Amino acid sequence: MPSLLYIADPMCPWSYGFGPELAALHQGLPDIPLHVIAGGLRVYQQEAPDADLRAALQDDCRKVEQATGLPFANPLLTQPDFSYDTEPACRAVVVARSLLPAAAFTVMQALQYAFFAEGRDLTDGKVLAEITSAVLTEAGHPIPADAFLSTWQADASIAATHDDFTQVNRWGIVGFPTLVLDRHQQLDLISSGFVAMPALVEKLQTIVDRDTQPPPKT
Repeated sequence: MPSLLYIADPMCPWSYGFGPELAALHQGLPDIPLHVIAGGLRVYQQEAPDADLRAALQDDCRKVEQATGLPFANPLLTQPDFSYDTEPACRAVVVARSLLPAAAFTVMQALQYAFFAEGRDLTDGKVLAEITSAVLTEAGHPIPADAFLSTWQADASIAATHDDFTQVNRWGIVGFPTLVLDRHQQLDLISSGFVAMPALVEKLQTIVDRDTQPPPKT
């Protein structure tokens, strides 16, 4: 069965902006599974980003807000001592996916909203556990925040998250969000970066039409 591969990062502004577009697309394709893969925008970073990177992030946030109307209110992005390590948030998505795959996209969106709209610190495991456990519980997989935190801290979860990053690198994906159509290991790029839903539909239709054309007559 065909599936959609969504490669994104919970702390990527453009991934946040793309979420509603992808949600609208998938709502019209409910029978096609959506698999979420953690991209790893800026991982294993202990040092805070420099002034140039902070300015670039703030500029991206302004552009996403203008393009989508989504709310932005995160003072952390202006603080020179904020590390902006996206691995912890990516790991929360990977753990959620292992517990309830169907909820991974909802978790991704909840984390993005918490970070960009509410200014919550997604480098804090307790914050991640609170948000993610609430989403999983609402989706039908009740799990206390402390139990999620314990799983999130486990070496196996750290390794599984690294495996996502390795796969993304193997595919040669360097920008987020990226959406790919997977048909029995045949991968077709649908979008790289922010794309509105109508253009996603058009691209999908182009791929389908291309592959259903009869062979040329000889």
